[in-house]
Amino acid sequence: MSEDGSGDRQPGVRQVVMVALVLVAVVLGAAVVTSVLPTSVQEVVFHTPLAIVVLIVGTGWLLWRISTRRPTEPR
Repeated sequence: MSEDGSGDRQPGVRQVVMVALVLVAVVLGAAVVTSVLPTSVQEVVFHTPLAIVVLIVGTGWLLWRISTRRPTEPR
């Protein structure tokens, strides 16, 4: 624990479950949206590396955000 009493708090079960539920909802929403797209657009989504590109860009953005986050100021 740090000297100021704030400590390095880890996320609890509630926060982990909430993030998991949000991610499941996003994936299901993407599946629904993809299923209502015209067939030609579905072919682009399923037969090109579009998902891989989206995952690489999203992961890169997330890692950039984590690495550039400034530490919180002491109170």
